[in-house]
Amino acid sequence: MTSDLRNPREAHVAIVGGSGFIGSNLADSLLSDATPVLIIDNFSRPGVEQNLAWLKQKHGNRIAVETVDVRDADALLPLVANSAAVFHLAAQTAVTTSLVQPSEDFDINLRGTFNVLEAARRSDRCIPVIFASTNKVYGGLPDIAVFEQDNRWVPSDPAIRANGIGENRGLDFCTPYGCSKGAADQYVLDYAKSYGLPTVVLRMSCIYGPHQFGTEDQGWVAHFLLSALSGRPITIYGNGNQVRDILHVSDAVAAYRAALARIEEASGQAFNLGGGPKNAISLRMLLEEISGITGRDVSIRYERERTGDQPFFVADTRRIEMTLGWKAAVSWREGVRHLADWLRRNRLEPQPEPARCVA
Repeated sequence: MTSDLRNPREAHVAIVGGSGFIGSNLADSLLSDATPVLIIDNFSRPGVEQNLAWLKQKHGNRIAVETVDVRDADALLPLVANSAAVFHLAAQTAVTTSLVQPSEDFDINLRGTFNVLEAARRSDRCIPVIFASTNKVYGGLPDIAVFEQDNRWVPSDPAIRANGIGENRGLDFCTPYGCSKGAADQYVLDYAKSYGLPTVVLRMSCIYGPHQFGTEDQGWVAHFLLSALSGRPITIYGNGNQVRDILHVSDAVAAYRAALARIEEASGQAFNLGGGPKNAISLRMLLEEISGITGRDVSIRYERERTGDQPFFVADTRRIEMTLGWKAAVSWREGVRHLADWLRRNRLEPQPEPARCVA
């Protein structure tokens, strides 16, 4: 699975975690524009080999691949140091897993990010590092008062209701996952301050789209669709009124590329990245849409809400729009139907156990 860099004079853009959902879509976008790409991944997540196979089939030997774990600083160092830029997307992504295995969560998300930053710093080159953070750095948002309206939680604050949560919101790490990603987020920003490394943080809301592996704990839009298309019940934690602004992966890729293209203006900044108020939906709203797509009712089970689950998170995208010239282009209904079609063609197969999901 490992391939040597064929032309050392032609610097690759490195994507750490490049066989994953967002990473593979980003790699495809860059490769389609003739940008050399190096995928760095340990291929530990089940199914990601399919994403790599797709990339190889489409782009052939234009893609380089190195099987390296982000926790292996020595192996990571020369790969990052010889890159033109780094997109760091590798992570332990599930809140539930972090609660069970906090040490591993720490090593992957925080120590791994530190290794990427150190590799870039020690190169003595100004290598841009663009980091995939999360809205979980803002914690559970318990102080945001909400009321129920049309099967969704609505903020009482009219400014939040109109624009969402901005980057001026104080950080409030919750759960080991929130702590590890939040601390990594701050390290990335500090390396711009302390060392002049050009870095950008993108605090993502819910990204969905083709090549996503929807599971119980991560990728809930794809998971809901896969479950409904397979006729399996879906478990909702809480009452289903939780609201998220979902963003199609093509729009997320455009944001990552815009961050690199405008690295001088963006360096040292964190941006909330999501679909914004126009793409804000509750779990119940998505289930209703899925019923329309499948032509049948979705079987739902309800259980107690989970630790750290935010009743409402919608990204205020005005800063990223103004700084990077980026805007979400895909409406949530269009995007969900597009994903449903892709899943029917590529991922629909029977599953042995009931589906569960956390937003």
